[in-house]
Amino acid sequence: QVQLVESGGGLVQSGGSLRLSCTASGFSLEYYGVGWFRQTPGKDREGVSSISFEDVSTYYVDSVKGRFTISRDNAKKTVFLQMNSLKPEDTAVYYCAAKYIPPRLRRGHTVLAPRENEYEFWGQGTQVTVSS
Repeated sequence: QVQLVESGGGLVQSGGSLRLSCTASGFSLEYYGVGWFRQTPGKDREGVSSISFEDVSTYYVDSVKGRFTISRDNAKKTVFLQMNSLKPEDTAVYYCAAKYIPPRLRRGHTVLAPRENEYEFWGQGTQVTVSS
């Protein structure tokens, strides 16, 4: 069964840290770009960060730059989102998603702001709550 599973969410005080994990099962992440999205009730899902399949290109939305770091370990089929200096406005359900990068696009693959309709596989989401 092909799926992505997020973990690492929870309740943390403002200024604290969490590390989210996104692990693939049923397929290898090796040739997949991965994005992290977040959503709060009543709002559209927001692309937070993304990483190229070779881990040489990353993207961050302005609101998390300097605080969040995305990384990947293809051997473990896992992508991480290290979140530091968390703020109450970071409270959301966080989702990871993966999109296949075909051979013709792999050379010099760079990532831009992640867009939902580009991603094929999605995790179930993990809640992050930051208290003030």
